Amino acid sequence: MGKTAVIYWSGTGNTEAMAQAVLEGAKEKGEAELFTVSEITADEAAEFDNLLLGCPAMGAEVLEESEFEPFFTELEGKLAGKNVGLFGSYGWGDGEWMRTWEERCKECGAAPVGEGVMANDAPDDEAIEACKALGRSVAEK
Repeated sequence: MGKTAVIYWSGTGNTEAMAQAVLEGAKEKGEAELFTVSEITADEAAEFDNLLLGCPAMGAEVLEESEFEPFFTELEGKLAGKNVGLFGSYGWGDGEWMRTWEERCKECGAAPVGEGVMANDAPDDEAIEACKALGRSVAEK
């Protein structure tokens, strides 16, 4: 078990609620810290062994473009060998943004833990439990 960071961007609060649940699960397995994407740099994030990243689908099913995408683009080169879990909410589409995001993580050598957790709009009880499980899974690596 290494150091775990939960890093997210949320516009409506849905992904923030997911981040809180991910953090709760991660803390069951060890020390974990929560950051909005504006509170941490890619270099600082790279100091963590385990990363739980949250971002909703935006526009044509892409990551949020003004803060999260630039952060993630910078982080990609630092993900090799890191345990990574992804989560986020969406309001339309079929999860293409999550599949693309997972593929990007694999291409840069990250060690994805499970499948990304998605919630349609506000996370229901099932999504909250899936977020907690994701947090536990990544933090115990």
